[in-house]
Amino acid sequence: MAEQDKPTAEQPNRRDFLYLATGAFAAVGVANVVWPLVHQMNPDASVKALASIEVDLSSVETGQSITVTWRGKPVFIRRRTQAEITEARAVAVTDLPDPQGDGERVQKDEWLVMVGICTHLGCVPLGQSGDFNGWFCPCHGSHYDTSGRIRKGPAPKNLEVPAYEFVNDTRIKIG
Repeated sequence: MAEQDKPTAEQPNRRDFLYLATGAFAAVGVANVVWPLVHQMNPDASVKALASIEVDLSSVETGQSITVTWRGKPVFIRRRTQAEITEARAVAVTDLPDPQGDGERVQKDEWLVMVGICTHLGCVPLGQSGDFNGWFCPCHGSHYDTSGRIRKGPAPKNLEVPAYEFVNDTRIKIG
C-alpha cells in the first residue's frame, strides 16, 4: 500500500464518521425518550393556578367575613372591628395553649387571614361564635378567639395563617 493511501490520525475516515453519526443518533434518541418522562413530573396548569389567588377586599365591610377557596381549603378573611382588635391584643400570650401574639398573626390590624380548618380533626369552624366570639368548631368543641387562636377545647394549635401579601389597599395575594 502506498504511503498516501494509508489513513493517518489527522485524516478522518468513513468508519470515524459512522461512529460519530451513530453516537449522535443514539444521544438524540435517548433525549427523546427521557424528556417526556422528566416533563410529566412537573405540575400541570390546574395545580399551578391554585398555587396562589388574589382576593378583592373592597366590598368587605368592617365586622364582615368572607370565605375563599385556596388549594382546596377554605380561607377565612375577616375585617375586624376595633373592639375585636383590642380584645385580641389584650389576651396574655402566656394563657394560650399555642402562644402567639395577635401582631404575629396579622399584617394589618383590621385584616385577619387564616385557613378555616380546625387543627384538631380538620372540620370547618363556624365564624363569630363560641365562647370568645371568634370561631367555634362544632365537631369536638374547639373555641378560637378573634385572632384565630385556640382558647378552649381539644385543638392543639391555632388556626393556620397562610402566606399572603397585600398587593394594594384593597387586594391580597394568598400563596
